[in-house]
Order: sequence, then structure tokens, then C-alpha cells
Amino acid sequence: MQGKKARVRCIFATIFLDSLGIGLLIPVFPDVIRRFGQDTTFVSHWFGYFIAVYAAMQFLASPVLGSLSDRFGRRPVLLVSLLGAGLDYLLMAFAPSMLWLFVGRVISGLTGASMTVASSYMADVSDDSNRSANFGMIGAAFGL
Repeated sequence: MQGKKARVRCIFATIFLDSLGIGLLIPVFPDVIRRFGQDTTFVSHWFGYFIAVYAAMQFLASPVLGSLSDRFGRRPVLLVSLLGAGLDYLLMAFAPSMLWLFVGRVISGLTGASMTVASSYMADVSDDSNRSANFGMIGAAFGL
């Protein structure tokens, strides 16, 4: 029983970190883009491109990450997803060009589809008595 609680906390922390990263990124990212161009039109266009490529990569990667998690396990895929997000944040901090920012967003999008894996992992560690509470924790982690 203790092992299942630790797994639920791990899933909660993973989703919380992913959501926190998204919540912090959106208001700050235009300032990151301004390092490469001050024009408002330039910043708004590139901001839209970065948001779109992140969403598109998540859309494409979600079934792939789900299949990989079925094959290799949920935890390794979740850890790789967190590593991809961390790599993107490092690239944003030290990117010498817009190309590197774009590469970071692609990597983050490909590994950012961890909600699918986390939901599957939560289903794996839940039984009928705690399923609704555990999935409620997913919603709470996303909402925080």
C-alpha cells in the first residue's frame, strides 16, 4: 500500500511540474523572444509559432509515448518527459538564436505529452476504492 501512495505522489509531482512549466512559460516567453527582435509583430508571430509547434508535437507524440510506456514502463517515460522539459528550459535560458528556441520547443512538445502516460500510470496503481480520488489528484496537480 505504501508503494502505491509513493507512485501517486510521483505522478502528482510530474503533472504539477509539467503544468507549472506551462503556466510560467506563457507569460515569460514573449520576453525571451524579445532578445532576438523588439518588433511587436515579430514577437507575436514567433510566440504563435512556438505555441503551435509545441501543441502539434504533443499531438503527434502522445500516442507514441503511450505505446512506449506500455512497452518500457510508465516511470521511465515520465522521467524522460521531465528531462525533455528541463532541456527545453536550459535551451530557452542559453539559446543563441531563434533556431535553438525552436528546437527546444520541439523537444519539449515531443516529451511534453506526459499527461497520457501519467493518466495511464494512475489507472495502473488505482483500484475501485481510490480511483476517483487518484484521478482527482491529477486534476488538482494540473489546477495548481
